[in-house]
Amino acid sequence: MPYSPERASITSKQLLIHNLMESASKLQKHFQTEDDDERRWMIRNCNNPLVIEFLRESTVMMLHVIDAIGKLEPVNGASISKEFGIPKGSVSKVTRRLLEKGIISTEFLPDNKKEVLFRTTALGREVFELHQALHRQMNIGIRLFLERYTEEELSFIIRGLEDTMEATWTEPETIAAKFAGQHSAAAEEPLFTGESPELQQITAMLRQLDERSLKKAKTILQDVFFTSY
Repeated sequence: MPYSPERASITSKQLLIHNLMESASKLQKHFQTEDDDERRWMIRNCNNPLVIEFLRESTVMMLHVIDAIGKLEPVNGASISKEFGIPKGSVSKVTRRLLEKGIISTEFLPDNKKEVLFRTTALGREVFELHQALHRQMNIGIRLFLERYTEEELSFIIRGLEDTMEATWTEPETIAAKFAGQHSAAAEEPLFTGESPELQQITAMLRQLDERSLKKAKTILQDVFFTSY
């Protein structure tokens, strides 16, 4: 078959997409195993046997609910679900477990005995503060990692995250229709010139992540580079 630059380009692009999809799968698994690394960090930096015992048995969702209660207390289940995007059923299930373990307590409004409000106990507050210390430690490492990218590259990654969270992978025709105009405009006037292969790879990997991983990645970028302290 005669050599065709266009055909060669398409073949290279499809191969690159294949490789990036595999890398994205590995990245998603990395985010999942990172949860275990975070738990181990908290255990290493804690000297309270009761907290350590709880951390060994805790789930990521339990830590997220503790984080929500610690930031908003006293708070009801509906507010936890709304503010942090945790399903109401999960909030109910997790708060029951946390009550059993003495991590949170309940109280009622004087004029409304039906509405249950949650607070952290002394033990729960210690877990919450330890979790906050972990986030501060992670932000230091994340900032150092992301310093390698320019402001344009970081803005492009955030745009890719936002586009990805609006996409539905099971309906490719919807994706094509939604982003067709954007792609045409991008072809005529790129977001910025000199786009590096590394940035192209990162963008393609982000498009393969599930919603939970995307939200985590977006939060990291916004907290580290786009939040004023």
